[in-house]
Amino acid sequence: MNERRLQGVRIGCAMTGSFCTFQKVFNAWRALRSAGAELYPIMSFNASRLDTRFGDARDVRNTFTEITGREIWDTLEQVEPIGPRKLLDLLIVAPCTGSTLARIANGFSDTPAALAVKSHLRNGRPVLIAVSTNDGLAASAKNLGEILCRRGIFFVPFRQDDWEKKPTSLVADFDLMVDSTACALENRQIQPILRASLPEKGRFLTENPAKC
Repeated sequence: MNERRLQGVRIGCAMTGSFCTFQKVFNAWRALRSAGAELYPIMSFNASRLDTRFGDARDVRNTFTEITGREIWDTLEQVEPIGPRKLLDLLIVAPCTGSTLARIANGFSDTPAALAVKSHLRNGRPVLIAVSTNDGLAASAKNLGEILCRRGIFFVPFRQDDWEKKPTSLVADFDLMVDSTACALENRQIQPILRASLPEKGRFLTENPAKC
């Protein structure tokens, strides 16, 4: 793999409130940075401000700023110029909660992450979503299906993360962020989108190599 294959690509990194995945997402941002991408950090209101059992908001913000080398955009005013000024080549929403999926599917733009998506899409440039929601196969399924049909929006492959204890939960494979990004920049969906369950969570299938 070309270590610098994303050299100079401007990527918006929008984090929403699936706090349990933040450390994996931070590792994905580090991988993008290592591949040469220029990262622009964006956070939803909740992701930016809430202290949780997974970490204090201040520590989360400091880590995000350290990885990206830029100040975080976490207000509507800060993200609105993304489209008019054509600031980004690609926008990634990771983790993308069920609430944010609903906003994107229904055209709501009342959070920084959702408005960033709306503003970016006006230029016909790609959006990449890394879903993380406990009701991905329940209440959020209709929103997931709606977005899957739209041009210009792509997904990091996802799976049921614990089909025994949380049978409706879906989470992206954040280790595939760089490959998914490269495909999205070519307006292609990495395949397969649906991945088998992790071996420690139960039975699983042998997977085919990722393609786009």
